[in-house]
Amino acid sequence: MLADEVDFVIGVDTHKDSHSAAVVNATGGVVAGLEAVACESGYRRLLNYARVHATGRRAWAVEGTGSYGSGLSVFLQGQGERVIEIERPRRAARQKGKSDKLDAIRAAREALADDKLVTPRQRGQREALRVLLTTREGAMRARTAALCQLHALVIGAPEELRGRLRHLSTDQLVRRCSHLRRHARQCLELQVLTQALSSVARRAEALHVEAVAYERDLVQLVNALAPTLAAEPGIGPICAAQILCAWSHRGRLRSNAAFAALAGVAPIQASSGQVVRHRLNRGGDRQLNRALHTIVIWRTNFHAESKAYLARRRQEGKSDREIRRCLKRHLARRIFHLLQGVDSL
Repeated sequence: MLADEVDFVIGVDTHKDSHSAAVVNATGGVVAGLEAVACESGYRRLLNYARVHATGRRAWAVEGTGSYGSGLSVFLQGQGERVIEIERPRRAARQKGKSDKLDAIRAAREALADDKLVTPRQRGQREALRVLLTTREGAMRARTAALCQLHALVIGAPEELRGRLRHLSTDQLVRRCSHLRRHARQCLELQVLTQALSSVARRAEALHVEAVAYERDLVQLVNALAPTLAAEPGIGPICAAQILCAWSHRGRLRSNAAFAALAGVAPIQASSGQVVRHRLNRGGDRQLNRALHTIVIWRTNFHAESKAYLARRRQEGKSDREIRRCLKRHLARRIFHLLQGVDSL
């Protein structure tokens, strides 16, 4: 328990422009509180305040270490302070009132009571992976929206244009529409529609080029950070990058069981009466869970050992969903031990 390791905990409720901090002693009593601007001078003011009102062993319980609290977390860690990541409270936890000061106190007391403390994810190379992943995902979503819009425009187009485009594949449609040009002899409807088709198709092409460039950078970074992970069957650059972002660095997760819980693949007891079984875990990092699910789906189709395991468990009466759960748990264990042995992380 954190209460046995420190004398004070400074809980911080973070926002875009300001942070509210509360100093709490090891028994949960409130000692002092302060609000500071969310910039380097404000971070330094919070630290100096803690050095006065929280002398001795102390830790910081910071909300949103990956968003509004990112700058404060990096600053405190650079000063040798211990920082703990705290999740923002759900609405049900705020039934006794809501204010920045109360949230800061709640963050500190939650850290004192929690026996499974989480350190913030690292920045640097891990943050570069996250940025590439999120921007690529945004480009892919925008491209999908553009393609849907392109198909919808073709469906509603006049027959003289629709007849030439309706039977084309998506790639062919994008190429053909990107070269369409409006002509003065066309009616107004055709001129506007032709211009729209050309514009949307060029947008889809540009987004595809952008996503490919992001993926190329991801491949290089993943191969430099964890080549053994990228060499595993079924683990492509996108899944590998998502795994590295969630795992962050050695020491953040205490065991492969903790990594499995983070990924939402740790089995949950669902036994009742004479039935003894486990069910899927629908918590954890869903992006990490999606990456493991993608790898398992590939392996059950193309990986000899996984296909043999699937056939054997089916004969034992297991459903495909239960088998995938078992495979994802095994995969989480395998990946954790691989990452623990990577020197660059």
